[in-house]
Amino acid sequence: MRTIEDLGELRGRRVLLRSDLNVPLDGDRISDDGRIRASVGTLQRLRDAGARVVVIAHLGRPQGAPDPSYSLAPVANRLGELVGTPVPLASDTVGESATATVAGLGDG
Repeated sequence: MRTIEDLGELRGRRVLLRSDLNVPLDGDRISDDGRIRASVGTLQRLRDAGARVVVIAHLGRPQGAPDPSYSLAPVANRLGELVGTPVPLASDTVGESATATVAGLGDG
């Protein structure tokens, strides 16, 4: 299995990290952040290596159109608390919002 160390120099490189952040919510409050906490080690290692980390995840199973009750905003906020820095959240997965959010990432 490949590891982060196998990827070579990561400073300044974009790394796409697929994380299982599908956590249970009680309204807009996370009732169990175990999956978020489990992702912190990998995220922190990538940040320490200077990577520009783009995390992708989903929340729930929305049917059809976007549903604000499945927003990853509470997850991004909690992840930011755990890593000690704000986690920007694009308003969409493609298009100008996503492009601008990724372009605004700094090393680490």
